[in-house]
Amino acid sequence: MRIWDIDVGFLNAKSLLGEHRELHGIYSIITKGKTGYSRHPETLRWVSRLSGLAMRHEFIVAEMTLRGFKHHSPLEEDKSSVSWPDLFIDHPADQYRLLQNKYLNKEQGRIPLPKNINELWASHKYSAMARHPAFGKNIGSLVAASEISFDGLAEKLVLILRTSPTQGRLTNALSHMWGYVAKYSEANPQELTNSELLMEIQDHSQKHNIEYLLCSTALGELNPWC
Repeated sequence: MRIWDIDVGFLNAKSLLGEHRELHGIYSIITKGKTGYSRHPETLRWVSRLSGLAMRHEFIVAEMTLRGFKHHSPLEEDKSSVSWPDLFIDHPADQYRLLQNKYLNKEQGRIPLPKNINELWASHKYSAMARHPAFGKNIGSLVAASEISFDGLAEKLVLILRTSPTQGRLTNALSHMWGYVAKYSEANPQELTNSELLMEIQDHSQKHNIEYLLCSTALGELNPWC
């Protein structure tokens, strides 16, 4: 059993659907008092963290929808105040390494697994910006000056993406992403809600194969926050 902590965009289709299935299994074990796998470390770290598990489910569903999968199994849980586990089964950086081995000569995820710290940061840039514009400047400077390790950045990004962006900062990040698709759209971004704006960005990113956005965590994970 495994619930990954890194962004779901890095999972291939089999892993994405597999995590969705196992997440529902863990939720059922915890909420219905089932004994199977009740003492598994993955199950134990989500006890008293069901709001976080439900939020992870939202990220999975957003990614499934982005890739064209149908979803028919909603998970009802209060996400107004999200609580996440205090520990990782595997450190986030090790999760990338595990997937590198797992996907060797196999299908990759929507976002290519990062080969170095620059690729790791590039894929998360707009997600970090949506939480606070200063994150982008500060982290970008740390990466450029080699003042943060791949492992350190991997953990920092997981924690950042667990925080809720304000609607104003979300709009700011989406506005930057909009610059990549503006020439393809007849929509006026000022007249769109954040949800509508993200859908427009997703649509044109896929239609016109805009690689930078297709390789961005923000293209999927911002959806539940809109």
